[in-house]
Amino acid sequence: MNHSNADRTLAFAGILQALHLVQQIATGKPHDLDAFQSSLNSILLIDAPSVVDVYGNVSGVNAGLRLIQAQLISGQQKPDLELSRYLIVLLHLERKLSKRADLLDALSEGIKRAQDQAGHFAINHPNLLSSLAELYTNTVSTLKPRIMVNGDPDRLTDTGVANQIRALLLAAMRSAVLWRQCGGTRLGLLVGRRKLTETATALLKDNIKLH
Repeated sequence: MNHSNADRTLAFAGILQALHLVQQIATGKPHDLDAFQSSLNSILLIDAPSVVDVYGNVSGVNAGLRLIQAQLISGQQKPDLELSRYLIVLLHLERKLSKRADLLDALSEGIKRAQDQAGHFAINHPNLLSSLAELYTNTVSTLKPRIMVNGDPDRLTDTGVANQIRALLLAAMRSAVLWRQCGGTRLGLLVGRRKLTETATALLKDNIKLH
C-alpha cells in the first residue's frame, strides 16, 4: 500500500504527542485528556482501515502536529531537547523491536487481551493502564537502551503514574512502528523536515485531502 506524506506526518505526530504526554505526566504538568485518550486508543486500533483512523481523526493528534512545528521549524521557539532525546532512543528501539519476532508476537497477544479488556473498561481505567504498562515492561522495556524518563521522583515511584507513563511509551512505539510502515526513515526525517512541517501545518488547517 502506498502511503502519503499525510500518513507519515500523522504517525510522526502520534510519536511526539505520546512522548510529550510522558513528559507532562512525569513532571505533574497539566495534560490534554483528549490527546491522552487518543494516544492510548491508538495501541488497540491495529486493524484500522487508514492511518487517520488509528487516531480517531486528525484532531486526535493535533497536539502532535503542533509539536512537529515546534521541534522542526527553526524559529524563536527552541526545540525541546529532552523530547528529541526520547525520540532518538525510541526510533532506535523500534528498529531493534522490528527484528524480534518473539517480542512482536508477545505484543500482538497482549494487545488482543487489552482489546478484550477495553470492552469492559475505559481506555484510561487503572486496570487497562496496568495491562498496557505490563505489556510494555515485558516487551519493549527488555530492549536496550531503555528510555530513561525524567520527572518528579515522588511521581515516578507512584504505581498509577508509572503505569500511565509506560502505557504512553507503548503508544509512542505503536506510532513509531506505524511511521516506519508508512515509509518513514531517520534519514528521511533529517532531509524532509520542511515537507513534514508543511504537511503538519496543512493538516492543522484541515486543507489536505487524506484519502
